[in-house]
Amino acid sequence: MSFIQVIEFRTKRIDEVRAAGDEYVKATAGRSKVRRQLVAEDRDNAGRYFLMVSFDSYEDAMQNSAMPETDAVAKKMGALTDGAPTFYNLDVLEDRSF
Repeated sequence: MSFIQVIEFRTKRIDEVRAAGDEYVKATAGRSKVRRQLVAEDRDNAGRYFLMVSFDSYEDAMQNSAMPETDAVAKKMGALTDGAPTFYNLDVLEDRSF
């Protein structure tokens, strides 16, 4: 069963948040357990964003979370967001492509 972590946050500095994410991808190349990442903005609520990160399993997500680079990017992104993010940890029950 795959696993998705959704991080909901608010910011006026999305370009800087995304740049920090790009730095993280480069810093963890070949070691990251991330399989897919999506960044989305709420059309009905400007400045509200969702980062959706897919992993093969919850265990892979926890290994990824334990990496020092993950902690560093979380701190950097925390300084760029308005308030604390909200985390949702989701076990994928079904995944269809149409």
